[in-house]
Amino acid sequence: MTVDNAVTTIADKVSRQLAEEIISGVISPGQKLEEQNLAEKFSVSRSPIRDALRQLSGTGLVDIKPNHSVTVVDLKVDQLHDMYEALGELEALCAKFCAQRMTTVERKQLEELHQRSAIAVRKKSKKTYADLNDQFHDMLHQGSHNKSLHSISGELRRRLAPFRRPTFFRGTKRLKDSWDEHDNVVNAVLAADAKRAHAEMGRHLVNSSLNVISYIEETRDS
Repeated sequence: MTVDNAVTTIADKVSRQLAEEIISGVISPGQKLEEQNLAEKFSVSRSPIRDALRQLSGTGLVDIKPNHSVTVVDLKVDQLHDMYEALGELEALCAKFCAQRMTTVERKQLEELHQRSAIAVRKKSKKTYADLNDQFHDMLHQGSHNKSLHSISGELRRRLAPFRRPTFFRGTKRLKDSWDEHDNVVNAVLAADAKRAHAEMGRHLVNSSLNVISYIEETRDS
């Protein structure tokens, strides 16, 4: 492993941990994040901390000022709802186009990925499912064969990345429900039913957003 790759890996881990603490309210809105303090907390150098903070800035969880001070953003539930609402419309359109435009090879790849995620559900592996979930949605972005739609959807999903971690698949019910919702989308795409694919993806994103918002409200109230 190269030094650069090692730093990136550490930064990703730090970014995920800080994101979970911000989302759950362990780190309060308005709180300043100091590089040195975080470096000591995670027992790492300041370089991966700096990279992690830049990642968090890209998702909108922290605000980096010109003087390099970093402050936790006061994340409003209605802002999160707005982003999920927009993503729902974009990904519903992706699913519609996939039903119309996916190649035979792409449809087969989608089906295979979906079956791999079924194994993750049976094994109750939230991390594996979360990773496959990211791949599933990215595959639908690509399968739309619309570069602008792919780019915009991908950017919005990156902003929502902290809310797609295994933490949000509480218990196994949401894990199974998520797979079932994916199953409805996949079946519609494979059947080339554009209208149904659009509707099923829209429903999936609504349920995902409700699950995430419920988690945030519960953890912050506890």
